[in-house]
Amino acid sequence: MKARKLVSGELAVENAVRSGKAKLVIVAEDASENTKKSYRDLTNFYKIPIYECVTKIDLGMAIGKASRVAVAIVDTGFSKAITKALFDKTMGE
Repeated sequence: MKARKLVSGELAVENAVRSGKAKLVIVAEDASENTKKSYRDLTNFYKIPIYECVTKIDLGMAIGKASRVAVAIVDTGFSKAITKALFDKTMGE
């Protein structure tokens, strides 16, 4: 967060996706179905990868904030590292 490699908050995430700055979006698995669908539709339209994982509280804690529903990673290198970590986790490594 301090390095400005991600943004959080509904409006900031949407703006990052629409402006082409977002490289990856992470949505909390315990977000409402409408919220998750909204982010899926938005990221699918702009062809941005999206992951639904962790809880709102865990997502917020990971970035040093209160609970968060979604974050957008705006740095290519950081998004690749997170994608690799998420992929390794799902593959059981």
